[in-house]
Amino acid sequence: MNFFQPDFVRIENTLKQHFASHIAFVNQVSSHILFAGGKRLRPLLTVCAARLCGYSGDKIYELSAVPEYLHAASLLHDDVVDAGEMRRGKTPAYKIWGNNAAVLVGDFMYARAIELATRFEDIRIARSISKTVGLMAEGEIIQLLHAKVPSFDEDTYLDVIYRKTAALISTSCRIGALMARGSLEEVEALSNYGLYLGQAFQMVDDVLDFTADSSEFGKATGTDLAEGKLTLPIVIALDKAPADKKEKLMNLLCQGFASSSDLLWVKEVLMETGGIQYTIKRAKSLVEAACESLDIFPDSTIKTNMKIIALYVLERKK
Repeated sequence: MNFFQPDFVRIENTLKQHFASHIAFVNQVSSHILFAGGKRLRPLLTVCAARLCGYSGDKIYELSAVPEYLHAASLLHDDVVDAGEMRRGKTPAYKIWGNNAAVLVGDFMYARAIELATRFEDIRIARSISKTVGLMAEGEIIQLLHAKVPSFDEDTYLDVIYRKTAALISTSCRIGALMARGSLEEVEALSNYGLYLGQAFQMVDDVLDFTADSSEFGKATGTDLAEGKLTLPIVIALDKAPADKKEKLMNLLCQGFASSSDLLWVKEVLMETGGIQYTIKRAKSLVEAACESLDIFPDSTIKTNMKIIALYVLERKK
């Protein structure tokens, strides 16, 4: 990531410039999530997409703050909905300041992102951002409706992760291309790159929830299981497991908590049924598709490094 270090510095400075409210408490809560060590993947992709389309101006850093604010807002809300125990290696905001504060500050950050997106006087950028906010909310709602009710298949899973995760990563790329006045073909290619990358990102996250070191991962492992979320490894396991193991797995999903021994047993079932292996394979194919989406662009250092970003998503440990 050394190639992108100057961009990370500019992104970080821009995030600090635009997030502030005149209410000190809002700044305190939003800073807690926004500057807790996120990967800054989304703003980086906005900058990369613009550069790949030939844009060289500095205003792209202001635009890159938009998807990161949206992401931070969604994390504040998600932790309330999911009753998360740890976020980015820290106590989540709702546990410190309460549900009301976390939800309201999340609302403020959504509003800040939308307001910032309108400054560029490009209706396509504003429309992309507003549509994405709706998709993210729908993804959470669909997931909430299915929590602890093991009744959906891989297609429904893909619909959820498109809305919850992939749409924002795709939009991060799209708005960068729009800012650069990229051609329709270039805008769609970069949107597809982000879409495939976002799907792969979530699938890797699903695997890490069962296999990662929680201190490195930044949040407790096994939380998806405890919250009854049907991630892709679980979807495959429920389809492939024998009846007795399927019944036990469904009971674990419905009980609302998972002990360390439960987690160990589920990991064994996921390996036996090929749930983890299948998810990794699907993520790899999506990363390949993301890289192929960039083939319409001439070879360049930025194109090469965007392909490396895709490989990072596949190999990450947190």
